[in-house]
Amino acid sequence: MTNTLVKQQNLTKQRGSYSRVLWLWGIGFTFIITLVGFGLSKVPGLDHVGQLACAIIIAVIYRQIWGYPEKFRTGIQFSAKRLLRLAIILFGLRLNIDVVFHQGLGLLVRDVGSIVFSIFLTIFLAKLFKAEASLSLLLGIGTGVCGAAAIAAVSPILKAKDEDTAIGAGIIALVGTIFAIAYTIIKPFIPLTVLQYGVWSGVSLHEIAHVALAAAPAGPDALAIALLAKLGRVFLLVPLSFILMYWMKRKGKNEPNPDTKVEFPWFLIGFIIMSLFGSYVLGHAITIPASIMNGVSYSTSFILTMAMIGLGLNVSLKDLRTKALRPLLAMSITSVLLSVITFFTM
Repeated sequence: MTNTLVKQQNLTKQRGSYSRVLWLWGIGFTFIITLVGFGLSKVPGLDHVGQLACAIIIAVIYRQIWGYPEKFRTGIQFSAKRLLRLAIILFGLRLNIDVVFHQGLGLLVRDVGSIVFSIFLTIFLAKLFKAEASLSLLLGIGTGVCGAAAIAAVSPILKAKDEDTAIGAGIIALVGTIFAIAYTIIKPFIPLTVLQYGVWSGVSLHEIAHVALAAAPAGPDALAIALLAKLGRVFLLVPLSFILMYWMKRKGKNEPNPDTKVEFPWFLIGFIIMSLFGSYVLGHAITIPASIMNGVSYSTSFILTMAMIGLGLNVSLKDLRTKALRPLLAMSITSVLLSVITFFTM
């Protein structure tokens, strides 16, 4: 009996060790694809697409050719869930609340308008086109707030499928890049001042990277005001998340078989804490070299990309044809109208 018990214990330990190894391999799997994605984003032409979109495309292609790597599922899911929340928390360092409060309050009105317009118009068009509702809502939020980061933040609240989250992030990255490049092309031909162009970019483009890409060629003043306008939209992610929590609870109560349990997004508390830390502590009580802060920013993007790869491996192109085209159309129309309307209100 004793020998049998010892053998069982040893077998359990071996299985546990084997599981941990596979878990690490799963995390390493997302890490390697992220490295490849970052490398591809340095290639001329693909540098405008960005590392996030490149990495998600690689993950989606891998899934279609070789299928989902089931052995590494636990590690991949860790990247998709836990690392995603860590990335959102670190993303808070990019939001300088003090600057928004002291210099961007006027822009916040425009930002609120952009968010409300984007979400409601995308939902309306999705119903009109009979598009998939969950993915369309994510795209509307991504368009109005801050792209893939916003989609990643609200997905747990909305209980969105991993596939929808990955598809939404990929679409936002690609469409936003196209819009940012288009802005730089038409800039010399539009009757906007440098500051007006910066505000236009900041209140209408999808992600911080897209805003920087479009505004930088117009000079430092345009870039500064564009990023300030964009920071206001990032700031509004927090109240929007709590509104969505309330909406999900009400929705659950009105359903025949309600599942009213909405997980509180604790990572948003981390996001707020990091925002406050970056706004009122860093540079005041604590001084950290710019090189280190740039490294943190780079690491945040890297971790977010690892998470998105974990989600991207859930994407089936067979479903994508029927599921994503109509939400993409709704989101594209919304993006065009947002750009046009904000342009004429400058």
